Amino acid sequence: MEFSQNLKDNITYLHKKLNVQTNFDVVYRIVHIGGREACLYFIDGFTKDDSLLKILQVFSTIKPEDMPKDAHGFSKQYVPYGEIGLLSNDQDMTVQLLSGVSCLFIDGYDKCITIDCRTYPSRGVSEPEKDKVMRGSRDGFVETLIFNTALIRRRIRDPRLTMEITSAGESSHTDIAICYMENRVDKQLLDKIKKRIQNLKVDALTMNQESLAECLFPHKWFNPFPKFKFSERPDTAAASILEGNIVILVDNSPSAMILPSSVFDIIEEADDYYFPPITGTYLRLSRMTISLLSLLLTPTWLLFMQNTELIPHWLAFIRLSDPLNVPLIWQLLILEFAIDGLRLAAVNTPNMLTTPLSVIAGIVLGEYAVKSGWFNSETMLYMAFVTIANYSQASFELGYAMKFMRIIILILTAILNIWGFVIGIILSACAIIFNRTIAGKSYIYPLIPFRLSELKKRFLRGRLPHTEK
Repeated sequence: MEFSQNLKDNITYLHKKLNVQTNFDVVYRIVHIGGREACLYFIDGFTKDDSLLKILQVFSTIKPEDMPKDAHGFSKQYVPYGEIGLLSNDQDMTVQLLSGVSCLFIDGYDKCITIDCRTYPSRGVSEPEKDKVMRGSRDGFVETLIFNTALIRRRIRDPRLTMEITSAGESSHTDIAICYMENRVDKQLLDKIKKRIQNLKVDALTMNQESLAECLFPHKWFNPFPKFKFSERPDTAAASILEGNIVILVDNSPSAMILPSSVFDIIEEADDYYFPPITGTYLRLSRMTISLLSLLLTPTWLLFMQNTELIPHWLAFIRLSDPLNVPLIWQLLILEFAIDGLRLAAVNTPNMLTTPLSVIAGIVLGEYAVKSGWFNSETMLYMAFVTIANYSQASFELGYAMKFMRIIILILTAILNIWGFVIGIILSACAIIFNRTIAGKSYIYPLIPFRLSELKKRFLRGRLPHTEK
């Protein structure tokens, strides 16, 4: 509905639409401005009280003969605030109001004057729990979108840094910021992303970035390898933007979605660049090696235990030292699920109980599980290594993808022996090789297609780019 110049008609309609009598946090205030009746709407808890008080004090000084003819002239002359706007219909006004923007109606004006003096409840900018570094900055993204964009702006002071705002969700109208460097971004991919966001037909982005990711790229569910890199670090997001990538920030989410992302992009971490090149290279190669070991260690050991004649003399110590009561495949599978159970329990355990419960879990599941005969000590050792190895890289999505592939290889090895092990390796390789980024390019570029110069950059951390004077 288009607003009219009659204030009472606008108030009657908006009171009914906003259900003002029931919603206690939708506040309206009838005031007089320049001899005219006016109504101010705002959401309790979203407005800076001191800013709103100063604006109302200015309104109280306006004389009737000084009132401009239209809302545009009034906003230019008498609204002492930086962020203001004019709206002419109730749909746009409702979205703005429920986002925290104060809305002012004045009798005789057919426009709503929006005053963006909002503030959101938010936590402090602190180091993220997941993307910690040994050196480097200690700030991290929070749940407020404008704070996150400011953290990136602080690092890239270039006018070509573009941050476009849009929204998605019929009910939630969730704000989405698309950040990129205008002179470095892939224009075709950018247009593709914009069109997909604009054409989203969803009621709400209930799970924030994950909901958006599944809408942007409805990939086949049976391939677990992630298509996006998620980071809670502003320095990582800023570096990705400078490399020509697109960063998507979603309101209420404390992380950035970086695309396009290959498997090498997901494995990279900020620590690789906060240390000298040789140290960064060592950390990167160690992370890749440990991730590969987490995939192959337990299936390879199971293969050797099923075919003891294949064990080399120098690996004779890996043989089982105790009697086998439960088949190895069941021991490994039970521990795979038990570890996830412990992880979920740790997430939901109050902090004050974490230490004693961890000690109890370590004693019971470590020592008594072996003594009871359910598990062999070698099985516990290798699964403990795999569990720790999964945390060597920050991406939970990639860690679970490795876990699913490992379970498939274990099951195939237990059923088909050597051929099952080979088939499992081939399936895992195909899941990576035939995967595609959101831009439609190879998931393992520059390995396929092969680019030696780019491949060196992926494995070896070179010197940071600089400009010589």
